[in-house]
Amino acid sequence: MQEHLIIFDTTLRDGEQSPGASMTKEEKVRIAWQLERMGVDVIEAGFPAASNGDFEAVKAVADSVKDSMVCGLARAIETDIQRTGEALSGAQSARIHTFIATSPVHMKKKLRMSPDQVIAQAVKAVKWALQYTDNVEFSPEDAGRSELDFLCQILEAVIDAGATTVNIPDTVGYTVPEQFGKLIRNLRERIPNSDKAVFSVHCHNDLGMAVANSLTAVMNGARQVECTINGLGERAGNAALEEIVMAVRTRQDYFPCDTKIDTSYIVSASKLVSGITGFPVQPNKAIVGANAFAHESGIHQDGVLKHRETYEIMRAEDVGWGANKLLLGKHSGRNAFRNRLMELGIELESEEMLNNTFMRFKELADKKHEIFDEDLHALVSDEELVLQECFRLISLIVHSETGEIPYARVVISDNGNEMSAESEGSGPVDATFRAIEILLSSEAKLQLYSVNNITSGTDAQGEVTVRLQKSDRIVNGHGADTDIVVASAKAYLSALNKLCNKLERAHPQV
Repeated sequence: MQEHLIIFDTTLRDGEQSPGASMTKEEKVRIAWQLERMGVDVIEAGFPAASNGDFEAVKAVADSVKDSMVCGLARAIETDIQRTGEALSGAQSARIHTFIATSPVHMKKKLRMSPDQVIAQAVKAVKWALQYTDNVEFSPEDAGRSELDFLCQILEAVIDAGATTVNIPDTVGYTVPEQFGKLIRNLRERIPNSDKAVFSVHCHNDLGMAVANSLTAVMNGARQVECTINGLGERAGNAALEEIVMAVRTRQDYFPCDTKIDTSYIVSASKLVSGITGFPVQPNKAIVGANAFAHESGIHQDGVLKHRETYEIMRAEDVGWGANKLLLGKHSGRNAFRNRLMELGIELESEEMLNNTFMRFKELADKKHEIFDEDLHALVSDEELVLQECFRLISLIVHSETGEIPYARVVISDNGNEMSAESEGSGPVDATFRAIEILLSSEAKLQLYSVNNITSGTDAQGEVTVRLQKSDRIVNGHGADTDIVVASAKAYLSALNKLCNKLERAHPQV
């Protein structure tokens, strides 16, 4: 029988540490439901001690998810672990993931602790966590740069104390596959009680080797991989869940294990995370990129037409491409709309929110003949943002003509007070942003502006992502509309609302 490879998804925790990628509580729950439907074994929902907002988000995920284990991260500090235990109290199945740094530079410069003190603290942390759950994971932070003898000592001690999973993170993406695989093999061979715990890996992509390092670790005995949807994460990101899952599934002739993931949900999960975080997926991204199954070479096209397996090692439909079938239209009723939202794992907080979202759906259906699942996710995201708004777009007039200077006039509401301004710009979007700045004077710097189509067709909604920086804070805003300029205005105001509401918050580094 094939061994089970545990998929530990940390999109909601490490993925959220991408600059500007913070998610609201409601958005975390929607992503968690999607991960649960996919069959993810463990969902790391956040870092409860980081903020009250993160505590509430982890608690909401723990209370909502039934079929996956929900995990919370905690430093090896009693108050952190206490807070995590409280957040996970409503979970059907809970895990506490605790960590402490073990590399010489971290112990000396950051912790200012001796190796013996670090081992003692790690053991205490595991014992504190066991008061809340019998499923405890321990990570030696910066294991890739830690001394092997010391890693063996501390991992033996925490397993002896009751840790059921030991996770080896390549925190700074420093290792290469051969080296990392050898590290996992050596640890499993040298630690006397290694058979009492599952070995896990958590690889960062700073040198582009997160997936390769993770898969090499699997070949050397790791049976849990920590990963994220789209490879989202701190700095250059983490190992991409979709690449790990499909590599193992496609190469069953090579890997001695398999996951329990329902791969048909991969593309929809990718689009959901991309839409919520505002991080677009590059077209040539493996598995979930728009070009992942596209062929332009005549030789390739001819081969695929004659026999698919000549140039395709996977079927596009196996990962969910082509699954966004038409579901609703302008004649669909309120009950059909509500039922489809429930099937997508979207639960609106109140009847008023359902009514408002349904009205937006009807408005969209008048502009756009075919409504897809991705459109519904975008509608719900827009409605959730409305509930948190200081600033709201009331109306927008733009004029753009060849040989003339583009012009925009915006009317926005500031906590219920309407105000208007007009401006010229180098284009209609620039003019719109300048008019908004005349009204709000945010002094934020525009770092990124991107446009993506949510679905196919010339009547598709455009989704705009705007990234703003003010002082040391970076926020992403996104807006969707069949009119790109309107979507741009919504996205800009969405980012300004986050700056206004202080929804973003820094995580302690992990």
